[in-house]
Amino acid sequence: MKILKWGFIGCGEVVETKSGPAFSEVEGSSVAAVMSRSEQRARTYAVRHGIARWYIDAQELIDDPDVNAVYIATPPSSHATFAIMAMKAGKPCYVEKPLAASYEDCARINRVSEQTGVPCFVAYYRRYLPYFQRVKEIVESGRLGRILNVQVRYTEPVRRSDEELLAQGKLSWRLQPEIAGGGYFYDMAPHQLDLLQHMFGVILEARGIRANRGGYYDAEDSVSACFSFENGLPGSGSWCFAAHETAREDCIEIIGSEGLLSFSVFDYKPIRLLTGSGEEAISVPNPPYVQFPIIKTVIEHLQGLAVCTCTSVSATPVNWAMDRILGKF
Repeated sequence: MKILKWGFIGCGEVVETKSGPAFSEVEGSSVAAVMSRSEQRARTYAVRHGIARWYIDAQELIDDPDVNAVYIATPPSSHATFAIMAMKAGKPCYVEKPLAASYEDCARINRVSEQTGVPCFVAYYRRYLPYFQRVKEIVESGRLGRILNVQVRYTEPVRRSDEELLAQGKLSWRLQPEIAGGGYFYDMAPHQLDLLQHMFGVILEARGIRANRGGYYDAEDSVSACFSFENGLPGSGSWCFAAHETAREDCIEIIGSEGLLSFSVFDYKPIRLLTGSGEEAISVPNPPYVQFPIIKTVIEHLQGLAVCTCTSVSATPVNWAMDRILGKF
């Protein structure tokens, strides 16, 4: 069995709560080093998690002979740079979503992966969570009949952490398009769009209207979109990130000729299935570390024990659709 020794580029909140510990819970996998631009953050994370080495330079981590795979958990604008550095060094990488801050950067990653033969995986971990696998099973079971339409609705208030930063004249990186790719749409919508493409195929047409209605920052805070999948299925979406608390919503509805399926993407509320036979509420628990199932599959793929389909190539259509919706090309 191939032993994977991971190097983490970035050690923020996502690594702490959703992904980091999972790398050491899979047989034949451990964390050898961690990197952050902040010396204190890198050292503190390494000490707290018993990691042997820490760096403040990504190239040094990639060049570490004990590191043979790289996890990239930095803001999207640096994903392409670090992924390409890792692949050119012959080291597979696992990249946080979205794959990059633009479709063009995704294409660059894919070209290098093809040229080097080194795989690049993307953290669209919801594909592998039991909750969403149950959603996919229901869709594929035929209980909804012919799928006619898909609708995405996501609404939330301005986040308290952002209000505090704005009051200090500061701005979260997630609200800086040059770093994040857009506003919160570019941060939240990828999970929703990836799930839908995982179920219905690639989005071949997409367009949207974006606006800033709240006036708290410059990036878009309201987006409406329509799109269609390769099988001809039409869909629409509405996102608002500056609403009143009473408007909060996290919902995808799949409308079929024989019923309706409704589920959340971030709240994991019970899946709601309505058919002529009545209504069902289906609760599906997820593991403590939500990225564990996909990380396990990535590791087993690299060990030759499984196949992970969540590659950079499969993730790229998400960026294409988002860039089209935001009018980036």
